[in-house]
Amino acid sequence: MSTRASDGSGPAGLLRRRVADDPSRPLVTYYDDAAGERVELSARTFDNWVSKTANLLVDGLAAEPGTPVVLALPPHWQSAVWLMACWSAGLTATPADPAAVRAGTVEPPGDSGPYLLAAAEEVLDEVVTGELGAAAAEEIVGLSLHALGGPLAHCPPGVVDYATEVRTHGDRFTALPGADQHPALSVTKATFSGTELVDAARAAAEKWEIDARDRVLVDMSFTTLDGVLAGLLAPLASGASVIIQRNFDKAALDRRVSVEHVTAVAGLTGWNDASGSLRRLT
Repeated sequence: MSTRASDGSGPAGLLRRRVADDPSRPLVTYYDDAAGERVELSARTFDNWVSKTANLLVDGLAAEPGTPVVLALPPHWQSAVWLMACWSAGLTATPADPAAVRAGTVEPPGDSGPYLLAAAEEVLDEVVTGELGAAAAEEIVGLSLHALGGPLAHCPPGVVDYATEVRTHGDRFTALPGADQHPALSVTKATFSGTELVDAARAAAEKWEIDARDRVLVDMSFTTLDGVLAGLLAPLASGASVIIQRNFDKAALDRRVSVEHVTAVAGLTGWNDASGSLRRLT
């Protein structure tokens, strides 16, 4: 178990305060309409997954502050966990669209030295054999994204099976000193520190007028700053809950809004304002 101090001004500080203030209320709810999956995580459960993943990164994969981590993952609750785990450990997360990985248009982090790679099982073969893979990445972690936490159906040689390995790691992790000041997120050719992400999250929550009473339904990728803010950080900063969708079935929208008590939406064509920003429903 890693135990290190932090000044608390970054995303890990937001999560720590959320767990202290409201540990049992849902923080992240996930839907995959193609698979018929629904997963709900309280702040405490989400934090447990973040801690285990951060310990895997630091103790299991020898990640050091500033290490780049490419996340070839779709919108998913585990993608949110990996983002937060990277930020807790002072690593630089670079989300990548699995479709772009499959098309071979995602390049390794430039001039950054060794990096780690986490990839969804759906693109794992392309990752291992492609430019991002074994010849370039120091470690590759494969995620089955199975609703029940099952292992990879096929784990290529040299790939770490996340579902199998993460459970062996400690469920407490305290962010390392200075993690908030390290480059935390690299998206669309821009890089943000942990402190800058928190500032952006609070500004977005104020702009969108969301608070602890809100349930925000999001159909956006984590490959943009707006996606990261709407899909994780603004709800976390404001006390709201977020519902992440994948393989969205438009026929299910009205019922989902009703059943999940949705008060705001982001990334839903025809439901957002002209700027594409988050829109309140109530």
